[in-house]
Parts: sequence; C-alpha cells; structure tokens
Amino acid sequence: MFSLSELVPLNQHQSRSKLLKPWWEVFMDYLVVLMLMASVLACTEQLSRDRVVCIPVDPLFTANTSHHSPTPDGDVAPNPSSKPQTHPSHNISPDVLPPPRGRKTQLVYQQYIYISQVCYHEALPLCSRFFPYMALLQTLVLVASGSFWLHFPHTSARIEHFLAILAKCCESPWTSQALSHAAQQENIKEKELMDERRPPKPVPPLSSTPVIYIRQSSMDSGTESPLLKRSDGVSFATPPSPCPSNLSCNSSMSSMSNNSQVPSVKPAVMVDSPRQVISLDKSDGEQARALFERVRKFRSHSEISDVIYKVYLAQTIFKLLMVVLIVSYTIPLLSYFSFTHTCHPEEQALVGYSTFECIHVISTLMRKLLVAYLTLLGLYGLLNIYTLSWIFHSSLRQYSFHSLRDLCSLTDVPDLKNDLAFLLHMLDQYDPLLAQRLSVFLSPVSESRLMEENLERRWGEEKLREMISVDTDGCSRLQLVALPRLPPALFTLSQLKVLQLELITDARFTAQVANMAALRELHLYHCTAAVDPSALGILQERLEVLHLTFTQASEIPSWVLSLRSLHELHLCGSLSSEGGVGRSWALGSLRQLRHLRMLVIRGRLQRIPGELCEAAVSLVKLEIYNEGTRLLVLTGLKRMVDLTELLLQDCQLERLPSALLALTNLRTLDLQHNNLRTLEELLTLAHLRRLSSLRLAYNRVLVLPNSVGVLRGLELLDLSNNQLRSLPPALFSLRHLRRLLLAGNLFEELPAEVKALQLLTELDLSGNRLENLPHELFISCLELRTLNVAQNSLSSLPKGIAALSHLSKLDLRSNSLEELPHELGCCSALHGGGLLVEEWLFLSLPPQIRDFLSHTFSPSGKHLEDHIRPESDSFPYFSPTQWSFSSALESQI
Repeated sequence: MFSLSELVPLNQHQSRSKLLKPWWEVFMDYLVVLMLMASVLACTEQLSRDRVVCIPVDPLFTANTSHHSPTPDGDVAPNPSSKPQTHPSHNISPDVLPPPRGRKTQLVYQQYIYISQVCYHEALPLCSRFFPYMALLQTLVLVASGSFWLHFPHTSARIEHFLAILAKCCESPWTSQALSHAAQQENIKEKELMDERRPPKPVPPLSSTPVIYIRQSSMDSGTESPLLKRSDGVSFATPPSPCPSNLSCNSSMSSMSNNSQVPSVKPAVMVDSPRQVISLDKSDGEQARALFERVRKFRSHSEISDVIYKVYLAQTIFKLLMVVLIVSYTIPLLSYFSFTHTCHPEEQALVGYSTFECIHVISTLMRKLLVAYLTLLGLYGLLNIYTLSWIFHSSLRQYSFHSLRDLCSLTDVPDLKNDLAFLLHMLDQYDPLLAQRLSVFLSPVSESRLMEENLERRWGEEKLREMISVDTDGCSRLQLVALPRLPPALFTLSQLKVLQLELITDARFTAQVANMAALRELHLYHCTAAVDPSALGILQERLEVLHLTFTQASEIPSWVLSLRSLHELHLCGSLSSEGGVGRSWALGSLRQLRHLRMLVIRGRLQRIPGELCEAAVSLVKLEIYNEGTRLLVLTGLKRMVDLTELLLQDCQLERLPSALLALTNLRTLDLQHNNLRTLEELLTLAHLRRLSSLRLAYNRVLVLPNSVGVLRGLELLDLSNNQLRSLPPALFSLRHLRRLLLAGNLFEELPAEVKALQLLTELDLSGNRLENLPHELFISCLELRTLNVAQNSLSSLPKGIAALSHLSKLDLRSNSLEELPHELGCCSALHGGGLLVEEWLFLSLPPQIRDFLSHTFSPSGKHLEDHIRPESDSFPYFSPTQWSFSSALESQI
C-alpha cells in the first residue's frame, strides 16, 4: 500500500515533466495511447470471440438420408425411426431431438468443435492469431521509449534538479521584482527616445479640457503634489503596477507612454509619482541568494556534458527505426486477413471428410483495427521525422537569450551550452516566459542588485558601529566575514582604524573610502579585493599596515605594490620558488614601497630572493615562518645590510647561516624551531657588535661552546627546549646579560659562576633536573625579578632568598620541597600572587607571611574555589588573585 504523501511527489514530478515536452512529444503520447487502446481492444476481442466455424465440402461416402438430418444449428442429428450410429461421443437420446430435416453430413456436434479447433491452427494465418499480442508488445515498447530520456539514470537526476530549480525561480518574489524593474528600465529608455523624436504639441485651452486636481497619497510620495486628471476618469499620471510577466509589463507601460499626453494648466508641470521600491524580507532575500548559488552550481555541472541531448537523439532515432520495422513487416500482412479459409485436416478417419470451408469470426474487425493501428503508427513516424529535422536544423547545444535581451533589457545574461542549453530549447517549446524567469538567476546584474539590497538592509551603519571593538592600544577594529561584498555603510565609518575582511568574494574599494579618514591598517584573509582608480590614491596616502592571507601568490592584488606609505606588510600563503616568487609576487616592484620597514612572510620558501634587498631599501625587520619547509638558499641575506631584526623559524636549519656575517646592524636574531645541533659558528657572530637578543629555543643543541663569550653585548639568550647538560664558563662573562632562558634541558646543577651575571633580571630553569640552587645566585644577582624553577627536583631553598628584594615572580611548582623558607616574607615584591606553589606548601608558612603574600588582593565574601586559579605551565604570566584563597581557607579552618 502507498500512502498519499508518497504519491504526491510522483504527481508533482509528472506535472513538472510536461514542461520539457514539446507539442510533437505530447501529440506522440496521444498517438501511443490510441495505439495502445487499439491493441488492447484487439486482444480483448481475440480472447473473448476468436474462433473459426467450419463445414464439410465433399463427403467420402454416402449415407441414407433417413438416418441423419441436420439440426437447425447446422449440426446433424440421428433419425428417431432409424438406428443411431454408434459414436464414442454420441450419447444424446433420440427421444429429446426434434424431427430431422435438411442434408445429412454424417457429423455430430463434438466433431464440429474438434474440426474448428484443428482448422484454427492449420488454416488460420499466424498474423490473424498473434497480431493483437504483437501490436500490444510493440505499443508498450513505444510507450517506454517515448519518455526514456526523462527516466534514464544519467539524465533523470539532472532533469529533476532542473525542474526543481525552475519551480523555485518561478515562485521566488525576486523574479517578479527583477523582471518588473527590467521592464520599467526598458520602458523609460523607450519613453525618452520617443520624447526626443516627438514634436511638441500645442497646449489646448483651459476651457476645452476640464481639469481635476488630485493629491498624491503619502505612501507614494513624501510631499503632496497635484496630479492632473481628465474629467472622464482616465488617469494619466498613475504609474503602472509591477507585473511578473514582461509582456504584460511592456504592454501596460507602452499603453501608458502612448496615452501620457497630459495638458498642463498655465505654467504648471505634471509630476510623475515615484515608483515605490518593494524590498524583500530577510527570508526571501536569503532564499534568492541561495537560489543564485544553486543555479550557478547547476550550470557549471550541466554545461560540461551533453548526455541529455545524446539520449534524446538516440531515443528519437530508435523510435523511428521501430516504426519503419513495424510498418515493413505489418503492411504485407493485410492480405492475409481473410474472412474465409479452406481447411484440409488429416484426421479423415475420425470425421470422414477431407475438405472444410471455414470462416474467421473477427477477421473483419481485426483488419479494421490493423488499418487504424498502421495509420496511427504512420503519423507517429512522421512526427519522429519532424523531430529529427528539428534536431539537426537547430543548434540545440547552444542557447542565446538575444530575444530576451531585446524584450527585458537583460543584456548581461550569458549564453548557455550543452545540456542546459538543450533543456532551455525544450522549455521554449512549452512557454518562452519560463526561460525568461530562469534568466533572472543567470544575470550577474540581477545578482548584484540583490546583494546590494540585502547588504543595505542587513548591514546598516548602526549595526556596523555596534560590531566595532577597541583593542588595548585604543585602536578601533571591525571584522567582516563571509559577505558577498562590502556594505555601502562601511565607508561612512570615519573613526575606524583597523579593518579586517575575511572570505569576501567581491570586495571593492570605491572613491567613498575617502570618508574613512582614520583607516591605517587593512587585513585581507582570502579576499582578493579590487580598488578603483579613484580610491587607490587615497589608500596610497593613508594605509600603513597590510595583512594578506592567500592560497597562491597570484592572488596577491597588484595594487599592493603601489602603496607607497606602507610600513608593514604581512604575507601568509604559498610563496615557494616554483610558484614564481619573483614572477607572480613581483618582488622587484617592492622598490616603490619606500617606507616599508617590516616584512613578515608565512609560507614555504626554498630560498630568500636576492632582489628583496633592492626592492625594499628601507627594510629593517624580516620575519620568515616557513612551516617546516627547508630553506636551502640564504645568500640573499648578505645584501640586507640594514636589517636590525631577523626571524627564521621552521626553516629546518642545521647550522647557523654564514650569510649572517654581513648583517652588521643586526640587534635581534631568532632561530627557534629549527634543527640546529651545533653552535660552533657562534664565533662568526663576533662581527655583530650590536646583537643584543639571541633566541635558539626548540632546537637540538647538545653543547654550548665557549665561543658564546664573544657576544659581549648580548642581553637576552634563549636556549630553552634543547639537550644541554652543562654551561660553559664563557657564558658567565656576558656581563650585560639580563634574561637567561634555559627551560626544558638536562641540567643537574647550576654553576656558582652565575654570580657574575649581576644584571640578570629573569632566569628560567624550569623542566630540568636541578636538586639545589647555588647560594651565590641569591647573593650576587640582586636585580633578579623573575625566577622559574618549576618541574625540577629541589628539596629546599637557600635562606639567602631574602636578599632578592626585587623578586616579584617565583614559580616553585612540581618540586620535592617539604617546606618553604620563612625568608620569603622578606621578598617585599612577591606579594599579590607572585608566588606559584602547591596549596599545602603555602599553608606551611606562618599566618603572618601568608597574609603578607596575599592580603592585598584578597576579596572578601567569596568561596575558596573562586580564588584558586588552575596551575599553568606558562611562565611568567600570573593572576593577581593567585593566592587570595588563604584568608577564606583560614576562616573555614
């Protein structure tokens, strides 16, 4: 059993499929139905009435006429006065038979039945017996082949998708609005052209034409203006209402333009009522946008093949061949349809006769049905011939909207090809207006108008101002993600400094960008923005920071190379040498960026182009994050003599680059996240007199050589997350060292020579194997402000820690400490959450010290768990309420 809901889609599909059937297909369907009815009628007659009736012609022997006489039905009956003939099938009593009369034939009723059956198969032609069934089978084949192209697996899904899209296009409110707008635009052009060609008409006198003044409604216009109207009630200033059909719109607009001769009173001028703009609501706008995307995807999928055209052509050829085949072997059979037949059965011993004359009961009807069937079949074949001529004489794999362009001003609708073009040709045979409605969603101008309307409604100035955020530096920021284009209200934000655009398909900066006077920073994440010539000069003067995220280097806009006021340029994407860094990216054109100071590249470079130093003459900071790709050629660095900061991360470097010798002005060198195993080349860095920061974290360094002592001006040394076991004495000769980061190594002790680093303010020894700290550290390094010894094996802390009066951050977590020294109370800068340690160790301190370390930041009236912050592995980031739970804990105890 099928439910009603399951049958509804079938009915809908059948009603939609008729849109793709031209008149000849519909006519052929009716012809097939008539042929099917004729074949069914023939089958019915043959099953119910098909038989032959036979009588003997020449008897082989004579018999006494008194013995048998024929019955009124043509059968013979025995004479009652004579002895009945013995016959196996003759059991009729002579008392119930009427008196015999007529000619005796020596046959009984059962013998006549037997002869009729034998002669039906021997004397009746095969065409008379099997024509109805053959006709029914042939008709069923034609029925199946008539709609084969609509149900073929490779075409049915595409056709159903097309019909579903077409139904959505016809139902969408945007279709009627777009067609009305196109018709009105066309009518305006025609009216202007007619006004130019029309000679001015004299104004009739006032008395000849009475005039009635009518005030325009406030809905149509914001001000009241008198409209002129004739006394007969025909209005000449009323605008036409929008209609979904262009034909009706054109006719109404044309009639208005032809009858719009309005006499004026004195010098007064007739004022046309402005057209009321009907905007779509949010749901209709979203559905229209989704329909544009759906049509675009279906077009790209349908235009790559012409399988529907080929299946339809093959189906038409097959039907024509079937008609020719059926007619070729059916017409000769007409001569075999005869009413009378002569039968010569071989069973003379049973019946006694050798020849019988037989008649076929429905022979005449069968002949008429066959003639009717062949007539319908001939018409069916002629229609197939017409279909083939239409296919071969029409370019069905190309479709142009030139007629719609003349009708609706839809000049931007592209030409179609292959399957989509064929479907539209078939659709035109049903109703050309359906293709007109589909063209609305093929028009880029129509889509652009819809996007503008949606953007103006959804992204107004008020909403954009609500989305603006202010960062810690006081800069106002706005981020727009996944919009079809830039909303017009964006260019009214005069105070916006940072604009972030992400995944915007059609971003364009127009001359209105001049209103954004505070704009200084622009982020383009996978957004190929276009800039009008009138807006380019404004961006050249104002833009200072630019971030570009892309997939291929060819996506970088060419106007970027002309931003002469740019200070920072951040590039994130594929910039491999094979991709043509010098070609697609055009590094040589960077010479126009005379104020560029900072260049950040996040890509997969294999070499540093030598042209870079020539292009950016003022570059002082270069950062390259290579995402694990090995940087093979670094000779280009030799020519960047003005660099002060260089960062090369994830470049798979195994040794210090020799090109660093030429960078005499270098102050910061960052080689983190590489594969450095040895630092023997540190001696070559002695020429870098100004080098103050060296970061070598996350490498595979085993030994720190004594040549590190040549870096006299070093203030920051980061050797975290390497494989160091000891420190050379030359390290402690770096008197200017202020920050020493040694976390994540294999140190078991810290040399006492650390006391030489008297300017040290930060020391990170976390993640090592230290069991104790030297007393000299707390005696000499009095400027120490941050000390991180977490995740070690310390059993105690020296009491000399009391001398570190500037110590503000101390991390003792994950050690083997049993108690904390009371001297922590002497570290006056450690209060307010600067101490990171386990809870039970903190409770081992005297209450006065606990109060001192947490009193300032202890909020009252909160629960214990509200004051405890989860332990973090990061350092030196601390919360001001780190240990503010102590007072609450004491109250609970």
